[in-house]
Amino acid sequence: MGKPSPFSNVEVWSYSGIFLTSFVGALLSPTALGTSARTCLPFLLSSTVLGYVVGSGFPSDVKKVFHPIICCALSADLAAFAFGYFSKSGLDPVLGSYLTKVSSNPGAGDVLMGFLGSVILSFAFSMFKQRKLVKRHAAEIFTSVILSTIFSLYSTALVGRLVGLEPGLTVSILPRCITVALALSIVSLFEGTNPSLTAAVVVVTGLVGANFVQATLDKLQFRDPIARGIATASSAHGLGTAALSAKEPEALPFCAIAYALNGIFGSLLCSIPAVRQSLLAVVG
Repeated sequence: MGKPSPFSNVEVWSYSGIFLTSFVGALLSPTALGTSARTCLPFLLSSTVLGYVVGSGFPSDVKKVFHPIICCALSADLAAFAFGYFSKSGLDPVLGSYLTKVSSNPGAGDVLMGFLGSVILSFAFSMFKQRKLVKRHAAEIFTSVILSTIFSLYSTALVGRLVGLEPGLTVSILPRCITVALALSIVSLFEGTNPSLTAAVVVVTGLVGANFVQATLDKLQFRDPIARGIATASSAHGLGTAALSAKEPEALPFCAIAYALNGIFGSLLCSIPAVRQSLLAVVG
């Protein structure tokens, strides 16, 4: 039997109504709720959720190449573009109000980021449930994550050199397979890097992984949840973890472990001067 959509038509129409109402309201009065970020919050948040709701209703074959996370990002970007176009303010100011990191002036991204702590905490329950399996395979898990971290850093450096990318840009994207917060701290150890580029490439890497990781692992015939979890989190960090664990909850503990260890090992390796020098030598 086909798996039904997790969301009903009522929810789709409800979020659509919230989006249209708040979008028109923000156009008529850009500071109706006090600031532009708070005024844009309802339609940006509803467009993000609406994209995920619609994407979740796609057939399974479509979702293999067009994951709901991609839909959710695209719908928010399209909403921001439309508002910037009709309000004559441009795209950048609207995107700037998505995540303000100011508690007194929150945007849609600040609301969603408020759930991050509980999401990370939920990883602990699945890890505790599989603690015996994790303990039994601890050596394989640690070894594979260390090797994947080393491979990611040096292969990125090598490919950047082979395609003729400027050394500063190549160094900026070295930690592309590590979560944003730790990736930014890693590039700060190097000179002449571009943190904005680092953050953008990390997000794109996660989106690509979320979209294609399951299909790729299926093609390569990797069936074991430990291997699938480690491979996903070590290459596509949080977004890949979210995409895989939504359909394969048994892989979540290993995704969570690899997600954390990948960032830790990457930070430790790049804090060693000899490793940084070797990476710079590969970059050229």
